[in-house]
Amino acid sequence: MVKFSKELEAQLIPEWKEAFVDYKQLKKYVKKVKLARKPKETHEVTQDFGISIYNPMRAFMSRVSARLCNGDEHKEEIIQVKNKGGLDEQYETELVKMFFERLDEELNKANKFYKSKEGECIERGEVLYKQLEILVDVEQVLSDRCRKNNPFPRSNSGSPPGSDSPSARNFDYSATPSELSNSPTESTQTDEVIAALERNGVNFINSATRGKTEKGKSKTGMRIATMPTRAITAVTSVLWEDLVNNPKKEAGGDFINWKKIECAQKMIRSAFVELYRGLGLLRTYSSLNMVAFTKILKKFDKVSNQQASATYLRTVKRSYFVTSDKVIRLMDEVESIFTKHFTNNDRKRAMKFLRPRQNKDSHMVTFFVGLFTGCFVTLFSVYATLAHLSGMFKPRSGSSYVETVYPVFSMFALISLHLFMYGCNLFMWKSTRINYNFIFEFSPNTSLNYRDAFLICSSIMTAVVGALVMHLVLRANNFSPHQVDAIPGILLLLFVTLLICPFNIFYRPTRYCFLRVIRNIVFSPFYKVLMVDFFMADQLTSQIPLLRHMGSTACYFLAGSFGTHGYETCHSGKTYRELVDIISFLPYYWRCARRWFDEGDVNHLTNLGKYVSAMVAAGTRLTLTRQPTTFWMLIAVASSVIATVYQLYWDFVKDWGFFNPDSKNPFLRDDLILKNKSIYYVSIVLNLVLRVAWVEAVIKFNIPMVESRLLDFSMASLEVIRRGHWNFYRLENEHLNNCGKFRAVKAVPLPFHETDTEE
Repeated sequence: MVKFSKELEAQLIPEWKEAFVDYKQLKKYVKKVKLARKPKETHEVTQDFGISIYNPMRAFMSRVSARLCNGDEHKEEIIQVKNKGGLDEQYETELVKMFFERLDEELNKANKFYKSKEGECIERGEVLYKQLEILVDVEQVLSDRCRKNNPFPRSNSGSPPGSDSPSARNFDYSATPSELSNSPTESTQTDEVIAALERNGVNFINSATRGKTEKGKSKTGMRIATMPTRAITAVTSVLWEDLVNNPKKEAGGDFINWKKIECAQKMIRSAFVELYRGLGLLRTYSSLNMVAFTKILKKFDKVSNQQASATYLRTVKRSYFVTSDKVIRLMDEVESIFTKHFTNNDRKRAMKFLRPRQNKDSHMVTFFVGLFTGCFVTLFSVYATLAHLSGMFKPRSGSSYVETVYPVFSMFALISLHLFMYGCNLFMWKSTRINYNFIFEFSPNTSLNYRDAFLICSSIMTAVVGALVMHLVLRANNFSPHQVDAIPGILLLLFVTLLICPFNIFYRPTRYCFLRVIRNIVFSPFYKVLMVDFFMADQLTSQIPLLRHMGSTACYFLAGSFGTHGYETCHSGKTYRELVDIISFLPYYWRCARRWFDEGDVNHLTNLGKYVSAMVAAGTRLTLTRQPTTFWMLIAVASSVIATVYQLYWDFVKDWGFFNPDSKNPFLRDDLILKNKSIYYVSIVLNLVLRVAWVEAVIKFNIPMVESRLLDFSMASLEVIRRGHWNFYRLENEHLNNCGKFRAVKAVPLPFHETDTEE
């Protein structure tokens, strides 16, 4: 039978761990009570030649005599709980024992936390209800306007929206300005509103006033591209002012199409889902704490041989976090509102949003992981044996073969290694209850678990090594090099096609999420980045060799070298060198380009300095490879040392939260998830060693080409391993920061701006 302390640890909300009843500490107090009672229960002992003999009958009679002397008065003195009253409902216990004093503290803590979170949920619910009312009113105004100017607007449902139609809440309609604007007056009103929108940072591609305003600049001077999800705040701010405050004004329908209203609806729907989730967490908090109080009081009764739990338990049951029914009533209201307004009274569909089922781990996934892993090991052994027997890696024949094979297959190998490290991260995050889905804002229903990551990794490597064996066998049997060397290109094309495949196969939500994150990273100077964006950008800074291989592969297959086997074209040409330089700097540029502008935090500006130093160090090392002089050697060493010290400081202090001078754990932080502290010290040393792998790039050992390729791949692999190792502690620190602020639910931005509230 599982102990309740472990059961509580497994079920509690990690971000609220400090707010839960400290069951382990209370157990320690119970243990002290147990140890303190042993001397009082004096056993009758008969001394006979130095031998102690326990007399159970006399011990029993002594306890009965003590109870008869004290009578029922002793039971009345065991515990008397007084309610001090007031808003906080503080409880005092007239007991000498520290156990009940600590119990009072835990009870007060639970009440205080529950009240604060309940108040936040109620306030959020009121705001969401107002937002929904605004959305309904705006939809009604726009639908009336749409019917007035165009009785048969285009719609997916075949009928214009109306207040009495169930489809009015679907917002699947699109009315363009040309359809809605038929008179000069209406056109003027449209121009005025579009100008107001552009002053707030929203650009319309076909706007007549484009170029007449402030060039689409926002209050911060940053140009924002036309994306509904990014521009919805500014759009609906004007929508509120022009339609809600002035419902008779008809300028709104001329420029706001139904697509933007649908985006607003999705935002409000997501906010309701998160509110419902927060309410569910509060219910869990209440029930688990109630069970914890019940269990610990029963333990106390058993140890102290008293019946004290009944009195105190009645007080616990009368406490606020148990008796308050506001959360349950609000959950019922959210269910009703959500079912009515977002799922057309389809409760079953509404529950899929509000209570999504967690995907269970499939044994088939585990089976295929083992199958592909066995296939990979077997095929790799076959490949190594055949390569050795055919002499493909000998200096006289290795040039063309390595130049063809190395860029493509090492690229896949680095991707697979990174996926393997990510799978290890997922396993450790799950084992230590780090809520990575919440931090990255992933959907729990579609996010990868560690088994999925291992399956993707093993399947990719099986396909890659299989292609290697096929390529090697065909080359050894004197097939045409032009045909044989198409195998790496076909493999690359196959994986790219699978990555962008629109069909719901092979983890489509994950593939599309990856593409969306890469898009956000590439265009990060123009859009706000989130945690998952800059976390992925950090991964790219460790995959610079992979990006270089992508450039080499693209050059080889697209620049005509594939047909002529002109390897020197892609490696000695000026264009290729410039491409390598650009690729080497891009990940650092993507990583540091935006966050300081968005948040204005000086730490992000300091972080920018770290990536600038890394760019300078990478640039000097590239220059050293082309001009191997003593001067550039000294410059490369100096810049690399400065960048490494900068990076180590940021790793340990900022990203991992270590080296806190006031920490109770030397050189670490106060809160640690791993119980074995020595692991943290080993990780510090390991990260330091892997950070100085740049020494090989400066020294450049004079070895043959094949061995140099293997050495480069080994150095790139070590950097990927270092990044995977870094990931765990980075997210552990982020998780603890969320716990410190009790953030367990996403704060979804709302579309409508309430001007009355501000006034």
